[in-house]
Formats: sequence, structure tokens, C-alpha cells
Amino acid sequence: MWAQIPPVTKNLIIINFIVWLAMFILPRHLGGDLTDFAGLHYFRASDFNPVQLITYMFMHSTGNIAHIFFNMFSLWMFGMTLERTMGSPRFLFYYLSCGIGAALVQELIWALTWEDSFVKMIAASYHIDFPEAREALGQMMLSEQGRQTISKSLDIFVTIGASGAVYGVLLAFGMLFPNAPLYLFFIPVPIKAKWMVIGMGVIELLIGLSEARGVSDGVAHFAHLGGMIFGFLILWYWKKKGTFGHGGGIY
Repeated sequence: MWAQIPPVTKNLIIINFIVWLAMFILPRHLGGDLTDFAGLHYFRASDFNPVQLITYMFMHSTGNIAHIFFNMFSLWMFGMTLERTMGSPRFLFYYLSCGIGAALVQELIWALTWEDSFVKMIAASYHIDFPEAREALGQMMLSEQGRQTISKSLDIFVTIGASGAVYGVLLAFGMLFPNAPLYLFFIPVPIKAKWMVIGMGVIELLIGLSEARGVSDGVAHFAHLGGMIFGFLILWYWKKKGTFGHGGGIY
């Protein structure tokens, strides 16, 4: 079975697991968490580096194996079919583009929400109300030292994982093979791929909106949506140009 996995899908899985193992080993040699260097940070944070737009998607939580397992399982399950349909070079381009697109959407969400999050932190730390905390933030932004403090504090905004790229893969599978029957865990009835993809997108949107109202589960749901959005735009462009390739159909 391993020999039958197409090369890009196989190597993406291998690289992700190698990086995951490195995240256990390297911190003791680097003197810091690998996430500080390669995880996706907000672009105004002191630890941000443009390379993180790519490196973050090869990193996963070391707290439990579920994060990397479900991402790589989904990549294996759907990536094989997509790579055979698209061809390896195009599939690699699509996968990385969805991951980068997810990162860009996450950066946008941070840009829209970081001030409110920071105000809440100030209010909680100094036991003051929100108007006072917002005024304190405004005063900090007026000085160079204050801006440096904010930049360093913004390092708390960081995300890792291949989920954005994987959601792009799921979106492509649902568009190319809309009537393919899929089974969810604990649900014995098959669900058509197109309905599953739509349902997942709606769930991510609803949870993301709830996070915007201050209810967070620590998952970058808008990044998942970003991978799907960029995946849809890429597939739409390829279809419009008539350069998609063989197999499948877009509905």
C-alpha cells in the first residue's frame, strides 16, 4: 500500500512526520521551541518571518498525536486521488498554495482582531475596564518602546499545522468527485463528498464567528476556511482557462 502512494503525497507525509519528531528533539539544542522560529506569527510580531508562511504547515502539536494523525490521514486518503488526477507538479502547487492562502487569511483575521485581544489582556492584567485598557494601548503605540513591547507581546499569536492545506485538498475532492460516497466516524450512512465539504465549510465558519465573539477553542478555523477559499479560486481559474487536466469534473 505504501508503494502505491504517489510521490508528492508520500513525501509530504514523510516530511510532516520528520518535522514533528524534530519538534521533540531540536528545542534542547536550539534553546527554544521550534514553533518560535517556524510557526506562523502575526506579521507585526517580533518573531515573524515571511518563510513562516510555508514552514508552519509542516509543523504540528507535540501535545498529542491526534493533530498530525488526522491531517496526514486526510492527506493520504484524498491526496492520492487528487495527485493522480492533477498530476504531481500541479498537486504540489495546489497544496502549497492552499497552505499559504490559509496563512494569509489567518494574518488578516489577526489584523482585524489583535487590538481587541490585546485590550482584554491589558484589562485582565491590570484589573481595569476596557475603555481604560484601550486608552493605555493607544498611549503605548505613541512611543517606540511601547511599540516594541506590543510587537514582542504579539508573539502570542501563532499557529501551526497542515489543516489549511488539507482543507484545500478536501475542497478539491468534493468539487472533482462530488458524488463520491464518504463515511464519517461513527456514522454508518455514506455522505456525498459535496455535502460533506459544504457542511465542513459551514461548521468552520460558524465556529470562527463564535471565536470572533470571544469564544475560542484554540483552533485556527478561519485558516481552514482560507485553505478552502484559495483552493476554490485556483480550481475555478484552471477550469476557466481550460487547463485543469484529465479526470474529474467541477460542479
